[in-house]
Amino acid sequence: MGHCVVAEAESILDKEFPVLDKGFIRLVDYLGGDERVVQSARVSYGEGTKSYREDAALIDYLLRNSHTSPFEQVVLTFHVKLPIFVARQWVRHRTARLNEISGRYSILKDDFYVPKAEDVALQSTDNKQGRSAEALDSALAEKIRAALTDGQKSAYAAYSSLVDEGIARELARINLPLSLYTEWYWQIDLHNLFNFLKLRLDAHAQKEIRLYAVVLFEIAKKVAPRCCESFEQHILKGVRFSGRELAELQRRLDGKSGELSGKELERFEEKLKNGRQM
Repeated sequence: MGHCVVAEAESILDKEFPVLDKGFIRLVDYLGGDERVVQSARVSYGEGTKSYREDAALIDYLLRNSHTSPFEQVVLTFHVKLPIFVARQWVRHRTARLNEISGRYSILKDDFYVPKAEDVALQSTDNKQGRSAEALDSALAEKIRAALTDGQKSAYAAYSSLVDEGIARELARINLPLSLYTEWYWQIDLHNLFNFLKLRLDAHAQKEIRLYAVVLFEIAKKVAPRCCESFEQHILKGVRFSGRELAELQRRLDGKSGELSGKELERFEEKLKNGRQM
């Protein structure tokens, strides 16, 4: 097949894309792009064997029908700087390879995440793992930000003191908070990156990791734009109905009254609402 060089991807290699207050994502390397996907699907050699429209149609067909192996032929390697609490969510996606900076060997930097005032919120009353959408009073938000900053400074000062006293780095680090920034190299194929993005671009994902997902997707578009366009159309903006929901939809199309109720009806209506918003 030969090496697939993608001009747009080449233009952003090693460029830092900022995320949050001190984080970033860099595309370190990539293997293949749209061309590699269609070549792999056809098991053919050479380039330009099909038209752009035919290649795009093949990519659409593969995604719609969950033929995932051709997308695994495209691999992206990222250098990411992110808060530890985001990293702990991130590694739930185990279909990748990563190498993280070690606090056992390195002196950790005095880098901590502090949310913007508009991102400080109370616990949601209807979402056990999320924050309220209502804005907090600005004075209270700044008070919370100051408290977070003070705690971080105190924790890092204690860490530095232990290191200066010669305490083992692997012990000195253990009281550092989840807001501390870490760094890693993260390598993943396009199929599994799409799985990551489907979950982490969702409105229910925590905002901080969602912002990283937004940047990852923008970078992926440079590497495999046709694949990303198809992913956005068929998966990201698509809606999956259960058997009962599909029957409800058919009843409505037939002009009949619905049968769903309670939470089941709420979930169905939310899917229709999200589809209209897309």
